[in-house]
Amino acid sequence: MTEVGALADRLVEVLATEDPLNDLLDGQPGFQGLLPQISAAGQARTAAAAADLAAAATELAVSGPDAVTRDVLVQQAEAVRTRSETRLAEHTLLDLMHAPAVVALNRLPAARPATAEQEEFFLARIAGLPDFLAQAADRHREGVASGRLPVARSLRTLTGLLENYLAHPGQDPLTQAPLTGDRTARRERLLAEEVRPAVAAYRATLQEITGRPDEQPGLCWLPDGEANYTALARMHTTTERTPAELHAEGLRLLADLEAEFARLGGPLFGVRTGAEVRARLRTDPALKLRDGAELLALSRAAMDRAEAAAPRWFGRMPGHRCELRETPPDKAPTASTAAYLPPPLDGSRPGIYYANTYRVTERDRCVTEANAFHEAVPGHHFQLGLAAELTGLPALRRVAWVNAYMEGWALYCEHLAEEMGLYSGDLMRLGALANTAMRAARLVVDTGLHAFGWPRARVVAFLREHTAMTEVEIASETDRYIETPGQALSYLVGRMEFQRLRARAERELGADFDIRGFHDLVLGGGPLPLTVLDRVVDDWLKVVSRGSRTRSPGPARS
Repeated sequence: MTEVGALADRLVEVLATEDPLNDLLDGQPGFQGLLPQISAAGQARTAAAAADLAAAATELAVSGPDAVTRDVLVQQAEAVRTRSETRLAEHTLLDLMHAPAVVALNRLPAARPATAEQEEFFLARIAGLPDFLAQAADRHREGVASGRLPVARSLRTLTGLLENYLAHPGQDPLTQAPLTGDRTARRERLLAEEVRPAVAAYRATLQEITGRPDEQPGLCWLPDGEANYTALARMHTTTERTPAELHAEGLRLLADLEAEFARLGGPLFGVRTGAEVRARLRTDPALKLRDGAELLALSRAAMDRAEAAAPRWFGRMPGHRCELRETPPDKAPTASTAAYLPPPLDGSRPGIYYANTYRVTERDRCVTEANAFHEAVPGHHFQLGLAAELTGLPALRRVAWVNAYMEGWALYCEHLAEEMGLYSGDLMRLGALANTAMRAARLVVDTGLHAFGWPRARVVAFLREHTAMTEVEIASETDRYIETPGQALSYLVGRMEFQRLRARAERELGADFDIRGFHDLVLGGGPLPLTVLDRVVDDWLKVVSRGSRTRSPGPARS
């Protein structure tokens, strides 16, 4: 192993210390019984350790694959520092990555231990919850003292969730995983005697806090909020694009999409404007799914078509098929419409596409195919499934969490599916267009909230005007953007970069461009920051162009 590879392995340990529940680090030795770092001191230690590794890596004279590994290491170390210094733990209550109660009652219950050793690790994490929640309460008190208050709406939502948890011990999500031997009884004692009292104490802390009003939900209303949001936008997009630039880009894209809505949806619905098309998508009950069976059947059919077509577009594909499952009933009410669970590095489980059948008759039929291409094939499943199989690279290159790359690739695949001939008709194409409009609107409202001080009501009104989302979706998406500043920027920024790099390759290589080779290249190095991906493609183009110039000419023609 090279020096930079050894440093990268050490950074994986830092990432596992920061968040042992990270899906991409499932089963990392030494961390299976731990919970994420939540204390300010703990986060500062992980940030300092990451910075030391990045500093050591930058001192090395490296080239080729090692240079890529170094650049990934530096970006991931910077992300650890950003997560620590932006102090989201002080005021974030509902985000899947940073909110302590969500970690305790949503992420941890997702575990399904398969061996006696894994069951012990699971119990160790349950036993650690009281201290974890006490640290979280301390972080919220620190936030109050520093002027970083949570949003009052989020406080009410979380307090209600905790009250419901305490009122229904027989439905505790932490009891869902089957255990063997005496471990079931041990779990019951832990929950009754330690965890539930700790949850009650945490709830009491939340009840003491007066949160920010709906008129001030963004980071810019908090101390250092504008600087913190700029750092988070940089972390999630892995670019230097400013919030103002991203805001303007979103507005431009939405204006461009208006004519496309009318062109594609007008003939389907007998209307003339994009606004009329979106209103029809939002309100027509005939366009909703009939039942869960229809959702699963449409999703499976889309995945099957994608798998059949994939060999013409990809030289390399994951070694296992993507499984399709319903979202578990205990997770469905708060889960997203569609989600992908990546396979662990040890290959012990396949990648899984979860389709949410909760209140399915309120969900749009038109987005089912685009969601399958995004979450499953060829989207997240190809990217994350292949990354797990890249055994010739340091582990960091397989598990780095780079939002703009991962979500950008998946969104690129929604559009690639049209080239591949995968959509079954114009209604499904319209669903993909509606998804694109939602991602463009995210650029506007995320920056509007956190850089320009938009109140919640303005975000809701903007999404209602420019997207086809239902009122329920608009409300949940708005609260998501409030709680996860910057993450929503990653989707469209990443997709546009994949499209830009591909267009450049097609332009420079001309007849020598090979779509299979391009896809294998951009997926073959693991998740990369967009600036690093640009250099990888640039180096590839130089090699391919040089090979084209030195190729022997064909026979002369008269």
